[in-house]
Amino acid sequence: MSVHSISLRTGDATETVQQLRKALAETKLETAKAQTFHWNVKGIAFGPLHNLFQEIYEDHFEAEDTLAERMRALDVIADGRLREALAASSLIESDPGLKAEDMVSVLADDQWQLSETMQDLAKAAETEGDQVTADLAIGRAHIHDKFAWMLRSHLS
Repeated sequence: MSVHSISLRTGDATETVQQLRKALAETKLETAKAQTFHWNVKGIAFGPLHNLFQEIYEDHFEAEDTLAERMRALDVIADGRLREALAASSLIESDPGLKAEDMVSVLADDQWQLSETMQDLAKAAETEGDQVTADLAIGRAHIHDKFAWMLRSHLS
């Protein structure tokens, strides 16, 4: 059996790792926000929004695990503490009592931000020769773009 090693720089100092931390933090916050909105949405569009918010938080929960596992593959600690997520993220928490339309708008804006974060991660990873992380980030950006479009469609 042959042993293969990752031929990447590992450790906390790389730009890829810093961007992975931000991506994980923002994904974690968005998971919580979408789930909170799922619990509290009301109004004429309750059914479709309740389902869409659930689709978002379930997707993002799986993405948290994928991002964290990539960090571990790069020999970096994946910090799941909420205070660390709040510190590392450009997203902020939202009032759980927002009107449905405001919930949609907040999540749509966050999805655009998440897409941008993933694209920044992809650029850093490509620069550092980490095609696996770049591919992961581009795939996530595509998903966030789609969620942003779906959410914005509710506002038209």
